[in-house]
Amino acid sequence: MPSQVVEILSAEELRRTVTRLASQIIERAGDLSRLALLGIYTRGVPLAALLAKQIETLERARVPVGSLDITFYRDDLDRINLRTPEKTDIPFDLSGKTIVLVDDVIFKGRTIRAALNAVNEYGRPEAIWLAVLVDRGHREVPIHPDFTGKELPTAKEEQVKVYLQNVDGRDGVELLKRNG
Repeated sequence: MPSQVVEILSAEELRRTVTRLASQIIERAGDLSRLALLGIYTRGVPLAALLAKQIETLERARVPVGSLDITFYRDDLDRINLRTPEKTDIPFDLSGKTIVLVDDVIFKGRTIRAALNAVNEYGRPEAIWLAVLVDRGHREVPIHPDFTGKELPTAKEEQVKVYLQNVDGRDGVELLKRNG
């Protein structure tokens, strides 16, 4: 079935949304020396890097960034097409840190649940917050983002596609609606 594509965030709107998210994280964190970002593969990783860059621009403070692959922590491995696992890279000690998990879209909440399990394998942070670019609802587990770029009510069969320059060659967010 063909899909209808609706632009949700243009490149400029995505840039402003990242700036707003970075500002909210700065405000809540207070002490940036204990803050670190962990991007969840695939698009959470470049999104975390964008947030760290924006935090540095706003506050002249470098925030460490790591990447987290949650493939083997998922509860639906039997139902998804298993991709080649990425490399988890956490170049800092989690102990005593406030970790911001970063993902592009939150839907059912299962990816974040898996990410929380994965983080526990690497250490025990003081706190874990969640930042997402788009919250599309339909939670199956009781997980709610601390920082949300855009709340976007969707139908379950719709798809939200995030495009980031480093991965896709362009920035933007689109909603794919099925026709018919």
